[in-house]
Amino acid sequence: MKCVMPTNTSLQCVQTINSLPAVKKNPLQTAEEYGISKVAKKTAKSFSLAIFAGAFIAIAFVFYITVTTGAAGAPWGVMRFTGGLAFSLGLILVVVCGGELFTSTVLTTVAWAQGFFSTAELLKCWMRVYLGNLVGAALMVTLIITAKMHLLDAGSWGINALHIAQHKLHHTWLQAFALGILCNLLVCLGIWMTFTTKDILAKSMLLILPVAMFISSGFEHSIANMFMVPLGIIIKSISEPEFFISHGLIAADFADLTWSNFIAHNLIPVTLGNIVGGGVFVGLGYWLTEKGSHQANLQPQTIHANQIHRTQNLFTDKPSTNLGETNIMKKTLNNLTVNEVMDQKPLALSATDCIYQALALLVQHNIKGAPVVDQQQVLIGFVSQQDILRFLWSEEYSIKLTVSVSAVMQTEILSVDFQQPVSALLEFMVVDKEALFPVSNTG
Repeated sequence: MKCVMPTNTSLQCVQTINSLPAVKKNPLQTAEEYGISKVAKKTAKSFSLAIFAGAFIAIAFVFYITVTTGAAGAPWGVMRFTGGLAFSLGLILVVVCGGELFTSTVLTTVAWAQGFFSTAELLKCWMRVYLGNLVGAALMVTLIITAKMHLLDAGSWGINALHIAQHKLHHTWLQAFALGILCNLLVCLGIWMTFTTKDILAKSMLLILPVAMFISSGFEHSIANMFMVPLGIIIKSISEPEFFISHGLIAADFADLTWSNFIAHNLIPVTLGNIVGGGVFVGLGYWLTEKGSHQANLQPQTIHANQIHRTQNLFTDKPSTNLGETNIMKKTLNNLTVNEVMDQKPLALSATDCIYQALALLVQHNIKGAPVVDQQQVLIGFVSQQDILRFLWSEEYSIKLTVSVSAVMQTEILSVDFQQPVSALLEFMVVDKEALFPVSNTG
């Protein structure tokens, strides 16, 4: 059994798709897709990208330490703002180069609130990204210590890093929690702004001021702290007394730089604050605010959705999962063959049928076209409602015609192997290869 498709039907499909009006997505719709893509991403890929993101944020903090070292004579606000501009490199790298950052991943609460995936799937996504960020930050700490960067500027770089790390442990638990909320409020607002554009340069520019603001104001970022505080702890533990004495200090001045202090008084409250600031205040906040208008904006597309639904039913008999329609279609198409979706008992027309009879059958069965077979049930052509109506129009819709299907059917038809993947068939039907891979006159 073979699935049959007329050659110009693929062109009709392309024309129909191209004729549909472009629907401009609002940021809430983009945020939903953003969340679905993160939860649906394979664990290994997500974890790997999270390692990159952790390293990117660490690189940004290295930049911050460098530009603020030796700037004690500069106005406090100017120095902090300069450091904030430098630190914005981290989030820009995450967005432009690709990375899974925990503090922006909490925006998956938007898709979760819409019911695209379960709470367990949400938490699993957060956990793998968080751990990946931790690994990336730890790798950067190892590299920075191995490179002996703490000895830059006669050790001033390392002393600056120690003071920054120590300051982060001087907050009360509630203060650290609040600073975590404020930080991720700005991080996720920056990410939310990038949902309004596809231009990479525009995305980068939109991220600079929110990041510069939260850094210069001393807000707390859990992933940045995964790098900064461990760096301070290790510098303290490996440095000789002379390192501290040369700057009028002793190692005991940094006695509170311990792992237990870091985890209990900084990492835990800041992480929770980041979740509330980004996932609740920004993600769920915008979802609650825009939910009514978002649903209203979907109404004009209901007809298109109904038209597409029948096609989706062809691709799967399984019940829909809760990872979102986009992800379902992608996974399903990658695993399906033509044999699984073709109509094995199609309406077949005879070449000798009258065109009026054929048109009535097509309308009755609510189908656009059907194969044409001879007396031995061998495929000889394909006829569509459009083929018949085009012919009737050319004859001014005369009711006295005695024309058979053989006169209007298409004989140049596309037949495909029933074992061929559906994804390959769709690519063949939709992609205009001459436009995608243009060939010059010289070949």
